[in-house]
Amino acid sequence: MHYRQRLQQTLSYIGSHLQDELTVDSLSRQANLSKYHFHRLFSLTFGITPADYIRLQRLKRASYQLAYRSEIRILDIALENGYQSAEAFSRAFKTSFGQSPSSFRKLPQWQPWFDKYRALTLLREQIMKQKPGEIAVNTVFFAKRQVAVLEHRGAPELLGHSIAKFISWRKANNLPPKVSETFNLVYDDPHACEGQDFRFDLCAGVTGEVEENAAGVKLKEIPEGRCAVFRHIGPDENLRAGIEYLYGPWLEQSGEQLRDFPLFFQRVSFFPEVAEQEMITDVFLPLR
Repeated sequence: MHYRQRLQQTLSYIGSHLQDELTVDSLSRQANLSKYHFHRLFSLTFGITPADYIRLQRLKRASYQLAYRSEIRILDIALENGYQSAEAFSRAFKTSFGQSPSSFRKLPQWQPWFDKYRALTLLREQIMKQKPGEIAVNTVFFAKRQVAVLEHRGAPELLGHSIAKFISWRKANNLPPKVSETFNLVYDDPHACEGQDFRFDLCAGVTGEVEENAAGVKLKEIPEGRCAVFRHIGPDENLRAGIEYLYGPWLEQSGEQLRDFPLFFQRVSFFPEVAEQEMITDVFLPLR
């Protein structure tokens, strides 16, 4: 476990330094391990080489920037993610996803992207299962919110299309996250339902009506009431461990009863504005 913890800290370091030159020497120093052993331990522990992990992380952040941050130039995205030129970035991106960066920006093909990152998702879930310590759960009173909602209905791997549409609607209506709270209503566990049955609402806080629009955004309400809440810091792939703890040991030990409203998230900070391991998500479970 001592070695595993040091290697997990290295993953956090990589996520915060994707624009830097990341070598075996520098990473082994971060892990306080000999460079002669670091590579073998990393690959054995996580089932992926350091170089492949770094490449996947850089391309993941670049994908989000291409799809959701149209104001950032492709050259700047390349440089921010450790590539020396737009050409080098384009070659690496197309090799991984079968689309050029400019093509992905116009019309992302999320299914091949999702398939590419499935192994990384499973890796993170496995790491979290072995993470020691309990999750701090509090009981709070949540004040009701009016929210503009885009309903995603369909496979989780196609959620990226709905996110892009919702971001465009928010920009057009001057509702960026800095001035409008961001929530997700989580109706289904993606691991426990058929892909086409998956339901997930993208929400932005509003104070007035939502006019009829081509995006299909509508007005809903998150009702007031008691909730159990815990703060998750890190990638979405790692949320599952906390949610299972909330529905399992915490609910049983607390003696609380559930209210007839779905689990929901409040997004406090976002990837790619912050590194994935620095994302902050508050997870709310409605209680009677």
